[in-house]
Amino acid sequence: MSRSATLSLQPSLLSVVDNNRLRLFSGSANTTLAQEVARYLGIDLGPMVRKRFADGELYVQIQESIRGCDVYLIQPVCNPVNDHLVELLIMIDACRRASARQITAVLPYYGYARADRKTAGRESIAAKLVANLVTEAGANRVLAMDLHSAQIQGYFDIPFDHVYGSPVLLDYIASKKLSDIVVVSPDVGGVARARAFAKKLNDAPLAIIDKRRQAHNVAEVLNVIGDVRGKTAVLVDDMIDTGGTITEGARLLRKEGARQVYACATHAIFSPPAVERLSSGVFEEVIVTNTIPLPSDRQFDQLTVLSVANVLGETIWRIHEDSSVSSMFR
Repeated sequence: MSRSATLSLQPSLLSVVDNNRLRLFSGSANTTLAQEVARYLGIDLGPMVRKRFADGELYVQIQESIRGCDVYLIQPVCNPVNDHLVELLIMIDACRRASARQITAVLPYYGYARADRKTAGRESIAAKLVANLVTEAGANRVLAMDLHSAQIQGYFDIPFDHVYGSPVLLDYIASKKLSDIVVVSPDVGGVARARAFAKKLNDAPLAIIDKRRQAHNVAEVLNVIGDVRGKTAVLVDDMIDTGGTITEGARLLRKEGARQVYACATHAIFSPPAVERLSSGVFEEVIVTNTIPLPSDRQFDQLTVLSVANVLGETIWRIHEDSSVSSMFR
């Protein structure tokens, strides 16, 4: 069964937010999260019409004047990825043509982030293409959470704010008062993320799973670097897609003597057969956030869903007030 929780932030001076200038709109990808962000800010989501023509084309119309306003558009680029991406671009274009003063694309999940470089000949760098599309559509700023690769920020020539779901996950893990924690990176590429996570957990020890990927969504787990025997292992990643890598990693950790295994990830993509793998009994708990909506058929008993609405809401307020965003994570 999924549960919800929120990160406790220092209360901001939300009463001084200029509601006549700050406008918040939501695409269709995650309206529940957008409504939570709006509640945190003490404002309402702006009215907008979305519909499809008979051939599938999307139509968007902003239903109030936003001339001279700072507009924030919340739209994770999640499944169906292409529809939600095009909807975001049309929303940006509609706001630009409505004379918004500044348009910020709020991407709780940045789709196509895994295609961030060329690993073979004749490949597209789709993460850069998405950056070009968002910029050319008319966005003046981008706010994204837990990018798959931090260098994606450099694909943009407009201001980019990168925030993290880790404070929400850390707060929840700390509340469980687990003993003998070892933070585990599921691959070498996630070591920096796992190390930062471990540092916030009272400098917990770090372990790394050595793996070699044979194809997309297929990984061969080899061995564990570090001591996990008799400890509570917390596997940390930015996303869980099919669940193959993190589940095989959990099995290996148990084989190496880990007493308990928890999984933590910001983005719960959960493409089939993720639910079957994650609910197979190898995890005590799978802890994710609500950057991507999870329908009932993708939920299971070991799943815990935490809300990042406060993090996004606080970040939006700080951007609007020209305050520091990075100080939220120090």
